[in-house]
Amino acid sequence: MGCFMLFRPMRVLIVTIVFAIAVPLLSGQTTPSKSIAKIVKPKRLAPLTAEQRTIHALSRFTFGPRPGDVQRVQQMGLETWFEQQLEPEKIDDKALGAHLAALRTVRMQPKDLLAHFPNDPMLRNVLDGRMPMPDDPATRMIYEVQMERLREQQMQRQQQAQSLQPTKMSGSSADAPNLPSDADVAAANEIAGRILVTPPNQRLAQMEGLPVHDLQLLLTVLKPEVRNRLVNELPPADREIVAALQYPSGLVTNELAQAKLLLAIYSERQLQEVMTDFWMNHFNVFINKDADRYFTATYERDVIRPRALGKFQDLLVAVAHSPAMLFYLDNWLSVGPDSPAADQARRNQSKNPQAAVPGVNENYARELMELHTLGVNGGYTQQDVQEVAKVFTGWTIDQPQMGGAFKFDPRRHEPGPKTVLGHSIGTPDSAVANASLGEGEGMQVLDLLAHQPSTAKFISLKLARRLVADDAPPALVNRMADSFLRSDGDIREVLRTMFHSPEFWSPQHYRTKIKSPLEFVASAMRACGADVQNAQPLVNQLQRMGMPLYASQPPTGYSSLNEAWTNSDALLDRMNFAVQLATARRNDGVQCDPAQTLALATFKMPSLANVPSNLRRANPNYTQSTESTVLSYLERALVPSGVSAKTNDAVLKRLSEPDLSANGGPPDATAALKNILALLLGSPEFQQR
Repeated sequence: MGCFMLFRPMRVLIVTIVFAIAVPLLSGQTTPSKSIAKIVKPKRLAPLTAEQRTIHALSRFTFGPRPGDVQRVQQMGLETWFEQQLEPEKIDDKALGAHLAALRTVRMQPKDLLAHFPNDPMLRNVLDGRMPMPDDPATRMIYEVQMERLREQQMQRQQQAQSLQPTKMSGSSADAPNLPSDADVAAANEIAGRILVTPPNQRLAQMEGLPVHDLQLLLTVLKPEVRNRLVNELPPADREIVAALQYPSGLVTNELAQAKLLLAIYSERQLQEVMTDFWMNHFNVFINKDADRYFTATYERDVIRPRALGKFQDLLVAVAHSPAMLFYLDNWLSVGPDSPAADQARRNQSKNPQAAVPGVNENYARELMELHTLGVNGGYTQQDVQEVAKVFTGWTIDQPQMGGAFKFDPRRHEPGPKTVLGHSIGTPDSAVANASLGEGEGMQVLDLLAHQPSTAKFISLKLARRLVADDAPPALVNRMADSFLRSDGDIREVLRTMFHSPEFWSPQHYRTKIKSPLEFVASAMRACGADVQNAQPLVNQLQRMGMPLYASQPPTGYSSLNEAWTNSDALLDRMNFAVQLATARRNDGVQCDPAQTLALATFKMPSLANVPSNLRRANPNYTQSTESTVLSYLERALVPSGVSAKTNDAVLKRLSEPDLSANGGPPDATAALKNILALLLGSPEFQQR
């Protein structure tokens, strides 16, 4: 996998500069204290200009503007652009396919994922003879390597058990670390040498013919630089197979994370991607919970994304049926205490006292009301939680460890009527007359919750906090909630209400949201027109920034509030990323070429006369030198909303540092562009949206 390369002197100096100008803003030091705010009359802010309105919309409804986007949207009309984004199915996004082509797993169903990239239960089925080995040579190679791993683990457990016997001599060879022998290293190098002399597109076929032991040597004994050369030159599909030899399920989760970043960076359906991310946090699942490694891709692709701008009830129902959610919140295990399945379990226990009797699991019922619909103060009680949990008994998964789909099991369902929020569930006089039993009870509850005023208010508040302000204006939230109820939960109508509200366009909400790590990384890629050949380095960066994708373990998901992402450590990680990006080489997999960014900015700007406007506002002593002109172009491209005088002065000061000049002359052009790019992407203004 590619990785960013760092040049330490440049990194230390740039990080020091940006840290000095950014920490006060992101740590809140520039905000007056409450006592001062009471005395000082707040300054009346001027209404947003047409350009600022466009920048504001692009910063909230996309993952950040690209060079030229502001001008393009202004020409077509802001409202026209917004209406187009509300109908993503009509937006041509074919070019995205080339970016996702190498990520085969994101297009597969859970059963196919498990068949090609098996987990341990699948492997044990083959080991025990319950399933045949796959016929495809590449897939068979993955199974053989992973099955050998399971055999070795079993042998190690047996050896450990034997080591506890009193006759075991301490200090034996079994206690020594399992280091590769010189013979193993020599054998690995010899095998790699034979493969490396063949064309890259023929190497996988050679590996398929190797014994399992030789494959393991290639994966574990080769020096990293040799192994990387062997693997990185392979065609993408072959490289995927080799990666799966070591960690099949890890490949699945890594490719999904890469795809999410590539969609955020390159998709023309930006509002759909923003809303998909919103709902993935609202209906959060944890990808590292066993079977959810294989369910999460289809959860986002087939459940969330197609309904991200549709009716809320449709989304709620699809989520409730999703194996990803059923597994994450354990509802697939829930069994009614008076159900036939529980009766059978009790009979089994009478014969075998060790046998367990399953019961009702309340996890999903609680989160359904607290986090998915009504909100914590939405008017439900613990009794409602218990009743809803009974309603959803029998909502399970057909063989989850084999990638199975949703199924309703009537034997697990708790019989009898239930009462939820004062409404009778499962009786003839229910709101849905033909949904009196079984799965229909759950559909009835979902319909009831989707139409509650508390649900409309809760969803509207969360949307306003994500897209408008942390302290969402109550009047706006109320109007959005009214629109939600009036339109039967149509998310498009709720967003239209927001878009046409005076609160959304209020200057007090302009550039007041802080980007999450995902938003920051994606917006940096978009702003500089980055070429992302391998998104894995970006996935790794998000992990370092505290936002590993799909890996929020609590059901609340990742927060959209500023306080979650404004601390000194997080800021330092962002600045390091900006420097690494500016200095990345083409073969690192991710490149943001400062010269290309400047070229994009030059051709996208209407005229030179318009370029220095931000700079003039920030610096009254502006002079049109070469450095200042280049800086103004890049500022307009990367931070179209403008930078402060402090940021501008810091960049100009950096350009005058001796290490950028040759014999006291003008700064080296390449080094200067890299420094400008790093400082602007690490600036406090770029962290805002």
